Amino acid sequence: MSRVSRREVRSNACVSTLIMHRKGSACYWAHNISSMALFLAVIVVTMLQDDGSSSVTSSSPLQNFPMMSSLSPSFGSPYQWLKELKSEDRGLYLIHLLLTCANHVAAGNIENANIALDQISHLACPNGDTMQRIASYFAEALADRILRSWPGIYKALNSTKLSVVSEDIIVKKIFFEYFPFLKVASVITNQAIIEAMEGEKMVHIVDLNASEPLQWRALLQDLSARPEGPPHLRITGVNQQKEVLEQIAHVLTEEAEKLDIPFQFHQVVSKLENLDVEKLRVKTGEALAISSVMQLHTLLAHDDEPQKKSPLPFKHLNGLQLQRALLNQNTLGDLLEKDTANVFSPGNESASSSPLSLTTSAKMDGFLHALWGLSPKITVVTEQESSHNGTTLMERLSESLYFYAALFDCLEYTLQRTSLERLKVEKMLFGEEIKNIVGCEGVERKERHEKLDKWFQRFDGAGFGNVPLSYYAMLQARRLLQSYSCEGYKIKEEKGSVVICWQDRALFSVSTWRCRR
Repeated sequence: MSRVSRREVRSNACVSTLIMHRKGSACYWAHNISSMALFLAVIVVTMLQDDGSSSVTSSSPLQNFPMMSSLSPSFGSPYQWLKELKSEDRGLYLIHLLLTCANHVAAGNIENANIALDQISHLACPNGDTMQRIASYFAEALADRILRSWPGIYKALNSTKLSVVSEDIIVKKIFFEYFPFLKVASVITNQAIIEAMEGEKMVHIVDLNASEPLQWRALLQDLSARPEGPPHLRITGVNQQKEVLEQIAHVLTEEAEKLDIPFQFHQVVSKLENLDVEKLRVKTGEALAISSVMQLHTLLAHDDEPQKKSPLPFKHLNGLQLQRALLNQNTLGDLLEKDTANVFSPGNESASSSPLSLTTSAKMDGFLHALWGLSPKITVVTEQESSHNGTTLMERLSESLYFYAALFDCLEYTLQRTSLERLKVEKMLFGEEIKNIVGCEGVERKERHEKLDKWFQRFDGAGFGNVPLSYYAMLQARRLLQSYSCEGYKIKEEKGSVVICWQDRALFSVSTWRCRR
């Protein structure tokens, strides 16, 4: 394996750097990727072995750091040597600690996981540089996963947690406003609908994740300019928050009145997994379009049976034994070491994960077949372009490190570190997604992002055929990206679809589908 010295790692993001790509046992070098991705490539490739375990090899940039296993929270606390690390060394070691901690969590070795989290707490910071911020949220996710092992403690700590709907709305608006990803998806979606609905007089759009009125307001304006005149438009919005739907209805109804377009907005308050397609009220004679933005992947969770056993194997303990274990750290460590081999060994971790395969996704297959039964003229799907539904915790953690490193790089170039908007996006959006990917299992793990290839297989199996995006749709998307005056944003065509990238890292995909008959 090629050796990369720490001197080759640069602290500035978005510069021409090197990243390793694995193909078999070989390593390939590519250019123009963010420095965060380079950090991850250097460490993850050299540390992750094929069995999912982590190690520091002789070629690792971490070979000169003290080994975590030889330390304890009481050793030289508060780890003075950690505070003396230079910025690039700190970033490298944080990645090492995260991977090592995850491996201990996966193996059920909570004592060593605790040591790693203690060290991370001295290096990571939610207000620091990019790597410090990322590490803070991944460490929180790993700690959350450990706490879920004690349902009583976990529930007590979260019993007074408030979920403020208005805050959720605000943070999603911030992400939509400051970053081009969803705007590009909206432009492509609207253009695909306009092209599919040419000449139609009755148009019905079903938005499976109605959260932002700006996209449909732009569509109203485009439809009002049709040479043949606007159609009668009906939009059905699906969202579990009635407040969101009411806000969208108000904005769009006002816009339609200004443009003199016959318009109706139908609200369906429901989670996607509980959606009854009959409530969409699709009528004969309507030309139907369906839009799904970052929603379909959540259905993959519902074929995972609820986990009957705790993520940590305390089911063998009676109440008295559990109390003694909690009161005695050594006893708890002994119990974990003896009792976790079959549950959390790196090669056996699928026992607690068991994500869906394409052939067993009954909920997804059923939903897509239900959509096919509505005979939509066009279906447009936007999804995160990453593999966050892996079999093991280590797979998901390493893949999500790459993905969110790119998103945090975008934040670095878009919003100041002291910005309240940035903190909200990191904490309430990215942080919650990371926590779900890393900390949850079974039906609670909703963020099961998958790549375009798998969506092609699913839609093809459900009777849909891919519709290549038009030249004009691509042109509009490229013009929108150019308006951001940042060379980091790119779009690429893939199988007639679009992937939206930061540098060379694909982050979101947009694909369009038509029913095969």
